[in-house]
Amino acid sequence: MIANTIDEVIEHLEYIIQDSIKDESTLGYFAALYQKVTITVKNKLGTNYFDDDARMEKLDVIFANRYLIAYSNYKAGKPISESWLSAFETATQWRPIVLQHLLLGMNAHINLDLGIAAAEISNPTTISDLQADFNKINAILGALVAEVLEDLSEIWPTLLKILKLTNKVDDFLINFSMTVARDGAWTFANALVNQPNISSKDQAILQRDFDITEFSKSITNHKFTVKMILLVARIGERGNISDKIRTLQ
Repeated sequence: MIANTIDEVIEHLEYIIQDSIKDESTLGYFAALYQKVTITVKNKLGTNYFDDDARMEKLDVIFANRYLIAYSNYKAGKPISESWLSAFETATQWRPIVLQHLLLGMNAHINLDLGIAAAEISNPTTISDLQADFNKINAILGALVAEVLEDLSEIWPTLLKILKLTNKVDDFLINFSMTVARDGAWTFANALVNQPNISSKDQAILQRDFDITEFSKSITNHKFTVKMILLVARIGERGNISDKIRTLQ
C-alpha cells in the first residue's frame, strides 16, 4: 500500500478506515484522525499557506507512506519499526481508551516518521528552508487534536472531567505536547540529514525508534490510581468500535 499523490493517501486511509469498521478494529482510530489531517493539508495547498506547495505534497506523501507501509506490513506479518509495532499491538487489547490509541499512533508517526520524511526530501544545505512548512504541518496536527478532544466528548462525555478532577489530564495532553513532539522531530531530522553515510543514518533511526518505543510506555503504563480512572473511562465509552471510528472521522 503505497501512495504517489495526496489523493491516493486519502484513498488508502479510507480503505483502512472501512476495513477497520468491518472488522471492528481499533486500528481505524488513528486512520480516521490521520485522514482528517491529510484532507486539511490538501485543502491548504494552493492557498499560499505553505511556502512551497510541491515540496509540502511530497513531504506529506513520503510521511504518509511511512504509516501506510507499516500498516500493510503489520497486517502481512512482516517486520516494522518497534514504535509502530507497539501502537499496532495495543490495538488488540480491550483496556486502552480511544485517546491512548491515538497518542500511540501520533507518537510513532510524529516522533519517528516525520523526521525521517523531512530528512528524505532535504540535504544539509536545504533543510533549513523546510522549517516554516514543517512547523505549519504540525500546527495543523495540533489544531486537529483539539477537535478530536471535542469529538471524544461524544464517545465518553465524562472523560476530561474525570482527568481534570484527578489532576491527571497532564499525563495525556501535556506530557505528549505537540510542541515537544515537533521540536524533537525537527532536531531528529537535522541530525539524520547530517549523518555521514547510510550506515550511520540507519543506526540513528534504530536508536530513535528505540527511544520512541520506550516513551510509548508512558502512554499505556500507569500507576494503579490512573489505571482505575482509565478503566472507568473505558467502561463509560459509548458505542462499539465502528461507532467510535465514525465519530472520529
